[in-house]
Amino acid sequence: MENYIVGHSSSEAPPFIDAATVYRLLDLPCLLESLERGLQNFSAGPEGGVVMPVRTVVPVGDDTGIMACMPAYSRHDEGLAVKIVSVFPGNAQLNMSTHSATVVLLDTKTGQILSLLDGGVITALRTAAVSALAVKTFSRVRSGKVAIIGSGMQAHSHLHLLHHVFDVKEVRIYSRSAENAEKFAKHTEGTPTIVCDSVKDAVEDADVIVTTTMTTDPIVCGAWVKKGAVIAAVGACRPSQAELDTELMTSAAVIVDSRDAAMKESGDILRSKAEIRAELGETLGKDPSTFAKEGQTVVFKNLGLAIEDVISAKIVYERYLAEKAK
Repeated sequence: MENYIVGHSSSEAPPFIDAATVYRLLDLPCLLESLERGLQNFSAGPEGGVVMPVRTVVPVGDDTGIMACMPAYSRHDEGLAVKIVSVFPGNAQLNMSTHSATVVLLDTKTGQILSLLDGGVITALRTAAVSALAVKTFSRVRSGKVAIIGSGMQAHSHLHLLHHVFDVKEVRIYSRSAENAEKFAKHTEGTPTIVCDSVKDAVEDADVIVTTTMTTDPIVCGAWVKKGAVIAAVGACRPSQAELDTELMTSAAVIVDSRDAAMKESGDILRSKAEIRAELGETLGKDPSTFAKEGQTVVFKNLGLAIEDVISAKIVYERYLAEKAK
């Protein structure tokens, strides 16, 4: 019995690609280009060849922590993967990361596991890259002031990716932790940086705003936001959370990564009942004025999609194999 069962199982463990290797191999210009195509395919419906259910979320304990499962298949990319991610906000008090993730990449022909990859780096970079695509599409200016609310991994990765599509002249940071804000300010790639005492001080007159918090109540008011600004709302990925107030949400052109996900997961949209103008994949490569009026603020609700993990993991794995073959 043992010989039969073991003999019919995979005999060789798939490689694990660690965080440092993922970061080194995930070429950002390639990622931006691939994600743009992938999001267009996703929004094209069945013709785009993307199969991706809304993530399954499992509350843990007293509902302060969650585990989520995010599978997707892309016919165009010949990619099949699932990401398992956990979010435990209380970890911050333990000096531990609040997010943990692993991506499992599978062979589309056999279903066999090709590799396990650190999902933290993939999540940070692919999420920021998608926000960068939204800024590139909807910002009326090519340079200016960037406000970042939060000081964690997504705050860092978003600033890094924004430099690829936007000439950042000044960075304004607000974080509940003044100590973390000061630490972040030392890693803004030489850009003039101001640590602000309030969200209001950070976002006023900013051309691009990035929110990366898990707040349950809105912290950005529409009255504070410059007309025509682009907001990448990255935090608040559960119905019980919201970062932007109703005035801001209902007056802005709201773009989402996925309509289905937004109507199930986004507290910003569910609370405000804001109209969704389009999915980002529907806007890429098109005239932005079709989706947002002149001078209208644009809110991009970036919940993060499994297809982005598939694309990122494929890039890393193919480059990993190429290095191994040398």
